Amino acid sequence: MNHRIFRDLIMTFLMVAVFGFSQAQVLPSSGATLQKNTWTARQLMKPEALVKMIRAGQKIKIYNIGVVQDIKGAVNMGAGSEKENLKRFAKALKGIPSNTALVVYCGCCPMDKCPNIRPAFQLLNDLKFKNARLLELPVNVKTDWIDKGYPLAGSTK
Repeated sequence: MNHRIFRDLIMTFLMVAVFGFSQAQVLPSSGATLQKNTWTARQLMKPEALVKMIRAGQKIKIYNIGVVQDIKGAVNMGAGSEKENLKRFAKALKGIPSNTALVVYCGCCPMDKCPNIRPAFQLLNDLKFKNARLLELPVNVKTDWIDKGYPLAGSTK
Protein backbone atom coordinates (compact mmCIF):
# COMPACT_ATOMS: atom_id res chain seq x y z
CA MET A 1 0.00 0.00 0.00
CA ASN A 2 2.80 2.47 0.89
CA HIS A 3 4.53 1.68 -2.40
CA ARG A 4 1.39 2.72 -4.32
CA ILE A 5 1.03 6.00 -2.38
CA PHE A 6 4.70 6.75 -2.96
CA ARG A 7 4.36 6.01 -6.71
CA ASP A 8 1.23 8.21 -6.99
CA LEU A 9 3.01 11.00 -5.12
CA ILE A 10 6.02 10.82 -7.47
CA MET A 11 3.75 10.80 -10.55
CA THR A 12 1.85 13.83 -9.26
CA PHE A 13 5.11 15.65 -8.57
CA LEU A 14 6.39 14.89 -12.08
CA MET A 15 3.18 16.05 -13.71
CA VAL A 16 3.23 19.32 -11.78
CA ALA A 17 6.90 19.85 -12.61
CA VAL A 18 6.42 19.16 -16.33
CA PHE A 19 3.29 21.29 -16.56
CA GLY A 20 4.91 24.12 -14.62
CA PHE A 21 8.05 24.16 -16.77
CA SER A 22 6.10 24.05 -20.03
CA GLN A 23 4.04 27.03 -18.93
CA ALA A 24 7.16 28.94 -17.88
CA GLN A 25 8.44 28.71 -21.45
CA VAL A 26 5.24 30.18 -22.86
CA LEU A 27 4.69 33.13 -20.55
CA PRO A 28 6.93 36.19 -20.78
CA SER A 29 9.12 36.84 -17.76
CA SER A 30 7.66 40.29 -17.15
CA GLY A 31 4.20 38.91 -16.53
CA ALA A 32 2.83 40.87 -19.51
CA THR A 33 0.57 39.00 -21.86
CA LEU A 34 1.68 38.41 -25.41
CA GLN A 35 -0.36 40.23 -28.01
CA LYS A 36 -1.78 38.64 -31.15
CA ASN A 37 0.25 39.63 -34.19
CA THR A 38 -1.66 41.34 -36.98
CA TRP A 39 0.92 40.41 -39.63
CA THR A 40 2.22 37.22 -41.17
CA ALA A 41 5.85 36.10 -41.37
CA ARG A 42 5.79 37.05 -45.08
CA GLN A 43 4.86 40.60 -44.12
CA LEU A 44 8.02 41.12 -42.04
CA MET A 45 10.92 42.97 -43.62
CA LYS A 46 14.50 42.64 -42.41
CA PRO A 47 16.28 45.96 -41.79
CA GLU A 48 18.98 45.02 -44.31
CA ALA A 49 16.37 44.74 -47.07
CA LEU A 50 14.95 48.19 -46.33
CA VAL A 51 18.44 49.71 -46.19
CA LYS A 52 19.14 48.35 -49.69
CA MET A 53 15.88 49.80 -50.98
CA ILE A 54 16.58 53.22 -49.43
CA ARG A 55 20.14 53.33 -50.76
CA ALA A 56 19.01 52.21 -54.22
CA GLY A 57 16.39 54.97 -54.26
CA GLN A 58 13.51 52.52 -54.71
CA LYS A 59 10.00 53.87 -54.28
CA ILE A 60 8.66 52.81 -50.91
CA LYS A 61 6.58 54.66 -48.37
CA ILE A 62 7.91 54.41 -44.81
CA TYR A 63 5.89 55.32 -41.74
CA ASN A 64 7.19 55.71 -38.20
CA ILE A 65 4.22 54.66 -36.06
CA GLY A 66 6.09 54.97 -32.77
CA VAL A 67 7.90 57.48 -30.62
CA VAL A 68 11.39 56.83 -31.96
CA GLN A 69 13.83 58.45 -34.38
CA ASP A 70 12.81 58.70 -38.01
CA ILE A 71 14.70 56.52 -40.40
CA LYS A 72 15.54 58.04 -43.77
CA GLY A 73 12.41 58.74 -45.78
CA ALA A 74 9.98 58.02 -42.93
CA VAL A 75 6.88 60.04 -42.17
CA ASN A 76 6.28 60.28 -38.43
CA MET A 77 2.71 59.41 -37.50
CA GLY A 78 3.16 59.30 -33.73
CA ALA A 79 2.37 56.36 -31.47
CA GLY A 80 0.03 53.92 -33.22
CA SER A 81 -1.52 53.00 -29.89
CA GLU A 82 -3.21 56.43 -29.72
CA LYS A 83 -6.52 56.76 -31.56
CA GLU A 84 -5.80 60.27 -32.84
CA ASN A 85 -2.54 59.10 -34.40
CA LEU A 86 -4.27 56.11 -36.01
CA LYS A 87 -6.84 58.49 -37.52
CA ARG A 88 -4.00 60.66 -38.82
CA PHE A 89 -2.31 57.56 -40.27
CA ALA A 90 -5.56 56.51 -41.98
CA LYS A 91 -5.88 60.01 -43.45
CA ALA A 92 -2.28 59.88 -44.72
CA LEU A 93 -3.03 56.55 -46.43
CA LYS A 94 -6.18 57.82 -48.10
CA GLY A 95 -5.81 57.85 -51.88
CA ILE A 96 -2.67 55.70 -51.90
CA PRO A 97 -3.15 52.70 -54.23
CA SER A 98 -3.53 49.40 -52.33
CA ASN A 99 -0.60 47.86 -54.21
CA THR A 100 1.84 50.55 -53.03
CA ALA A 101 4.95 49.21 -51.26
CA LEU A 102 5.00 50.54 -47.74
CA VAL A 103 6.73 49.78 -44.47
CA VAL A 104 5.76 50.65 -40.91
CA TYR A 105 7.98 50.48 -37.88
CA CYS A 106 8.18 51.48 -34.26
CA GLY A 107 11.13 50.06 -32.34
CA CYS A 108 10.34 51.67 -28.99
CA CYS A 109 10.71 48.26 -27.33
CA PRO A 110 10.83 44.55 -28.24
CA MET A 111 8.26 43.69 -30.92
CA ASP A 112 6.39 41.21 -28.73
CA LYS A 113 5.60 44.01 -26.27
CA CYS A 114 5.15 47.00 -28.60
CA PRO A 115 1.77 48.71 -28.20
CA ASN A 116 2.07 50.63 -31.49
CA ILE A 117 2.73 48.15 -34.29
CA ARG A 118 -0.37 45.96 -33.94
CA PRO A 119 -3.03 48.67 -34.28
CA ALA A 120 -1.14 50.34 -37.13
CA PHE A 121 -0.62 47.10 -39.04
CA GLN A 122 -4.24 46.10 -38.45
CA LEU A 123 -5.25 49.38 -40.09
CA LEU A 124 -3.16 48.47 -43.15
CA ASN A 125 -4.87 45.09 -43.29
CA ASP A 126 -8.30 46.67 -42.89
CA LEU A 127 -7.53 49.05 -45.75
CA LYS A 128 -6.47 46.05 -47.88
CA PHE A 129 -2.88 47.14 -48.56
CA LYS A 130 -1.30 44.24 -50.47
CA ASN A 131 2.36 45.23 -50.15
CA ALA A 132 2.46 46.38 -46.53
CA ARG A 133 5.44 45.26 -44.48
CA LEU A 134 6.45 45.58 -40.86
CA LEU A 135 10.11 46.40 -40.30
CA GLU A 136 11.46 43.59 -38.14
CA LEU A 137 13.12 45.28 -35.16
CA PRO A 138 13.17 42.49 -32.55
CA VAL A 139 14.95 44.49 -29.81
CA ASN A 140 14.38 48.17 -30.67
CA VAL A 141 15.26 50.77 -33.29
CA LYS A 142 18.52 51.70 -31.53
CA THR A 143 19.91 48.16 -31.47
CA ASP A 144 18.46 46.93 -34.75
CA TRP A 145 18.90 50.08 -36.88
CA ILE A 146 20.83 53.00 -35.38
CA ASP A 147 23.73 51.01 -33.86
CA LYS A 148 24.26 49.34 -37.26
CA GLY A 149 24.78 52.72 -38.91
CA TYR A 150 21.66 52.49 -41.04
CA PRO A 151 20.32 55.76 -42.49
CA LEU A 152 18.31 58.13 -40.36
CA ALA A 153 16.35 61.19 -41.40
CA GLY A 154 18.75 63.95 -42.33
CA SER A 155 21.68 61.59 -42.96
CA THR A 156 23.43 61.28 -46.30
CA LYS A 157 24.13 57.52 -46.02
